[in-house]
Amino acid sequence: MEPFELVHEQYSQMIHKIIHTLRIYKNHHDYYQTGLIALWEAYMKFEPSKGTFTSFAYSYIRGRILSELKREVQVEERGVALEEGATEAGGDDLDTLSVEILLSYCENLTANQKKWVIAHSLHMLSISEIADMEGVSPEAVKKWRKGAKERIRQAILNQTFV
Repeated sequence: MEPFELVHEQYSQMIHKIIHTLRIYKNHHDYYQTGLIALWEAYMKFEPSKGTFTSFAYSYIRGRILSELKREVQVEERGVALEEGATEAGGDDLDTLSVEILLSYCENLTANQKKWVIAHSLHMLSISEIADMEGVSPEAVKKWRKGAKERIRQAILNQTFV
């Protein structure tokens, strides 16, 4: 087999393409490093009798990056107790105030509607990402969104200003 430096040069664009197709826009460099480590592991584990290196490397890199994405979502879920009004460690008072204001509008929402508000407003997740995370259909999440918007709109309209 050829030296890894040559493999790295050949497959560098593949790593970038995988990151782009997964629509990763934050921490691009970190995911590139994850992809590069996965490329090295694929290089070390590849057995020519089982197929081409290109397809093996692609699936190995993509799988590793997806695993890293999933791991980061789990860390965020465990690290943030949003329903209790807490923010991520190191957040400033403005973040805490913003979360508290947002959660004050969620008092009359169902649990699923709160999940949508928190995931969408604080974590900037799309409907499909929330559906995947919760193990439900995107249509269910759309219903949560519709109900939450209606209830929050009513709460704002019913509020009396001094």
